[in-house]
Amino acid sequence: MAQFRNFRMVNYVVYGRGSFNQLDEILAPQRKGDAPMIFFVDEYFQDQQEFLSRIPLRGKDKIVIIDVTYEPKTSGVDKLRDDLKAEFGTVSGIIGIGGGSVMDTAKAVALMMTNPGSSVDYQGWDLVKVPGVYKAGIPTIAGTGAEVSRTCVLTGPTRKLGMNSDFTTFDQIVLDPELCKTVPANQRFYTAMDCFIHCVESLNGTYLNAFSQSYGEKAQVLCEEVFLDKDVWDDECDEKLVMASYAGGMSIAYSQVGVAHAVSYGLAYVLGTKHGIGNCIVFDKLEEYYPEGVEKFKRMVEKHKIEIPQGITKGLTEEQFESMISVSLGMKPLWENALGKDWESIMTREKLRALYERL
Repeated sequence: MAQFRNFRMVNYVVYGRGSFNQLDEILAPQRKGDAPMIFFVDEYFQDQQEFLSRIPLRGKDKIVIIDVTYEPKTSGVDKLRDDLKAEFGTVSGIIGIGGGSVMDTAKAVALMMTNPGSSVDYQGWDLVKVPGVYKAGIPTIAGTGAEVSRTCVLTGPTRKLGMNSDFTTFDQIVLDPELCKTVPANQRFYTAMDCFIHCVESLNGTYLNAFSQSYGEKAQVLCEEVFLDKDVWDDECDEKLVMASYAGGMSIAYSQVGVAHAVSYGLAYVLGTKHGIGNCIVFDKLEEYYPEGVEKFKRMVEKHKIEIPQGITKGLTEEQFESMISVSLGMKPLWENALGKDWESIMTREKLRALYERL
């Protein structure tokens, strides 16, 4: 008899333009005595007092600005946990307001407030055994799907890998398209393409099933409506992208991503390449694996006059190439989804090296 994954979903979802204004009443029942709510806020907003003033601070609540120059590191997560424990002992919850890096940081720190050791110990699948403190995710840019995923991707001393567990998902998410209106066009594109690309990978993968297909097809259509059919950016575009991100995240909950994500993990580990742009750099060269998706992607790039960096692996050392290849090949479920059970005989170190050299 087949074993079906019984996966955890976000407990509560509020969607709508202006729904961020309900945050105070949403958090009220989750407060535990005088233990504070901690708001992790994307550094993009650090000088935007008008926005910061909308965050409902009560009692000892605190805003912590999160540096997103690099994607979350295990060392950074452990330090945030240690700082909060030293200052407050315990907290009522962690609220992540920003892009995927901020939401992943919020998920990881919420878990580390209650689990012993270092976040390094939990990089992998189902290693987290204790629920974290309450956590809520509020995306201010659409595409990563971090708001619904059961992972928080971290770069550790030896690898880039998520804390994948049923305890990782948010307890609450607030999907307010209004929060996305100030995103710079390039950044918006790279992050939205994370959604488009993981839909292409899911829909073309060996793990595909009707659940993943239903969400993935809708998310991909929404991305195409926004980036291929529309000529002027408007409120409807933000609304569609927020829902594409949500549906895209749901589509990979019961399947997996593929070649672009597996290869971009290596880039991120060695070069610090951010996830959205890294996926774009890789996907641009994947006609062999996703011909139809890459053709649409190239049309989107051209239409929106987006620059995809080229030649980023020129001049890398042998050691750097070997490190990228090892990190990438470590993403076994991604490769199996993309290429099937005998993927190791298809994606050899030599073939992957040649792909990295083209980037």
